[in-house]
Amino acid sequence: MTFHVIQSSNLNNAQSPFRVVDEAGREVTWINRFLDQQRVRCVADATLRSYAHDLLHFLRWWVCAQRTDTLREDLVTESTLLDYIQFQASQQPRPAAASINRRVSIAQRVLRLEAPGTVTQSAPAFQHWYWRHSPLRFGRWRPALSQLRVRTPKRVTSPLSVDQVARFWSSFHTSRDLAIVGLMVLHGLRSCEVLSLKTDDLLLADSQIRVSGKGNKQRMLPLVPETAQLLQRIRQTNYIFPVGTSI
Repeated sequence: MTFHVIQSSNLNNAQSPFRVVDEAGREVTWINRFLDQQRVRCVADATLRSYAHDLLHFLRWWVCAQRTDTLREDLVTESTLLDYIQFQASQQPRPAAASINRRVSIAQRVLRLEAPGTVTQSAPAFQHWYWRHSPLRFGRWRPALSQLRVRTPKRVTSPLSVDQVARFWSSFHTSRDLAIVGLMVLHGLRSCEVLSLKTDDLLLADSQIRVSGKGNKQRMLPLVPETAQLLQRIRQTNYIFPVGTSI
């Protein structure tokens, strides 16, 4: 039995456009129910797609381990997630620690919703006890068990050399290239936010730009003079992009 993720456009706004189905087109109910709940929470489509693919990976392992695509409470044990981690660690090439932790985190959320009566996931070598405040930050400290995660390597940031910076800037030859870099470096835009910009998002008279971020949330950002000049030059010289299309 094979499974894959599809994108559907004929669903209502309370349903996720990304669905996990089998080769016959039959939906995997417990996965799509979780995705629909996240859709109601107004989670961005890109995040929903990531959840769908992570749960697809978990589903394929679950079917191999349990011989069923149904998530039943009697099949969930305290070592289910630990077994899932060991399965991922045995793959070649081995997934990055961040990928393993992300998949386990999503699978754990689904298990809590679909099998609330099961035992707590436990792996002493991966977890430890610590003290924490109550959610309202008052009262006595309470013991808590850390989440089931693998150790992620610490990132070591190495600054660019002068030659690397020079080669970086010399690789841009047009005003459009420099404007894209300026929007990301000077204004903090994500790459997907830059790609989704339209010419009518540029409010150059007010030195502002309208940005559609995660979850289709819009925000207004001020433009520094250098970026505003580059964007103005693009609008004056590039006539193939009418209002409403990408810059």
